[in-house]
Amino acid sequence: MKRLLRTSLILFAIIVLLTGCLSPMTLNRAVIVYDKAVTKAESEQLLINIARAQHHEPVHFTRVPNITATFDFRMNAGGTPALAGDAGGLLMPIFGGSVAESPTFTIVPIEGEEFTKRLLTPFHQNKLTLLLRQHFDVDLLLRMMAQEVRLHTGNSQSIGSYEELDDKEQYFYFKHGRRHGNSRSIHLTEAQEHRLHLRRQRHREQAVYRNNPSDQSAYEMFRRVVLHLSAIQDQKQLYAEPLTFERSWTIPAGSVSAEGFQALEKEFTVLYNPQDDTFTLSKQMLGPVLITNYDPDILCCEERAEIYDLTSPWIGNDVAFDIRPGYAGGEWPIQGSFRLRSFHAILNFLGHALGEEAEYPVEKDPRTPPIARDENPTMTMDLVVSDSSSIKSNFHVRSHGKYYAVNTAEPYAHWNQNAFQLLYILFRMTVTDAPSFGVPSITIAK
Repeated sequence: MKRLLRTSLILFAIIVLLTGCLSPMTLNRAVIVYDKAVTKAESEQLLINIARAQHHEPVHFTRVPNITATFDFRMNAGGTPALAGDAGGLLMPIFGGSVAESPTFTIVPIEGEEFTKRLLTPFHQNKLTLLLRQHFDVDLLLRMMAQEVRLHTGNSQSIGSYEELDDKEQYFYFKHGRRHGNSRSIHLTEAQEHRLHLRRQRHREQAVYRNNPSDQSAYEMFRRVVLHLSAIQDQKQLYAEPLTFERSWTIPAGSVSAEGFQALEKEFTVLYNPQDDTFTLSKQMLGPVLITNYDPDILCCEERAEIYDLTSPWIGNDVAFDIRPGYAGGEWPIQGSFRLRSFHAILNFLGHALGEEAEYPVEKDPRTPPIARDENPTMTMDLVVSDSSSIKSNFHVRSHGKYYAVNTAEPYAHWNQNAFQLLYILFRMTVTDAPSFGVPSITIAK
């Protein structure tokens, strides 16, 4: 009897140990397998939709927002008498067990408002800045994400009759070098400043160059501009950060109570003006992102006002740049902005590049410094389209009677793999908004 009890206890301990070992092993295997399956499915969806774009077919995505896996562990054990000899009085252990897995996948098509927001809405400048901080090449980012570059020619047309402006607007106009006059301090209201900035920006001469190989002269200029920024990035002298501006307001001192004054001090710098019994409130405001070849912190107030002109009106999917003489890449001083496109437009660009709007080689501008490793691929993302399935690639998919895969052949295997990784990240980034960044500056290097 004691021997039977001891044997039962040993069997029970073995069952507990086996169950404890199997649970983590099964969970670990399931997590890895499901992760690979979802990544593979999304990667193949990207390739399929590039093929659809190539043939001018509608793109379509489904997402897997939830995977629920239920595991049923069952262990059993028993004993049976030994079959022969003197051992017949002993019990021989019998073990059994099973593991049942019941996965539940939720598959949802991307449509309606989600389709509009994720696929048709242009990317915000904060997402480009976030990717620059992950050390992506600026030329790869802009070739994929930007639909055009707008270069400022440095000339301004007349903004109409000077007399059309009121007194304060006239002062603001000649204060910034448009006209000579006295320099008495006059403050424009926010509405007046905005109206004048819009008027000046509207009449600033711009040249627009589309990132489209079918427009040869425009496409080549676009490529030269991004190569110029890439050369500056190679020297670790490319900056990308939101501009800061100081805005001020004047209010009568009598309109502020003691409690209100304490509240204002938490948000603003408050200065009392005894001459007219007013308070001047000032506050540092974050502006749009600006790409430069110099540290923006060196700018004085007047230069910041001119830069504000460059970025005004502020459009969330525009990224301004200011390349100045005297710094890295200053041999070709240029100002302007890139207009970012939507994820749907990126797919069309990559798909059309496989046929009717194929990209072609473009050399850098003579004024552009040397580019590291002379990296200047013809294609933004080179894809192999083959009749055979024997393609050396981690991901390939069959569509329209062909096999599509990322080209991993040298010399641009690394570039193409990074391009596909970027495409995947951009697709994931359409799920949510990227955060805006604080004031500290950062140097963008590869």
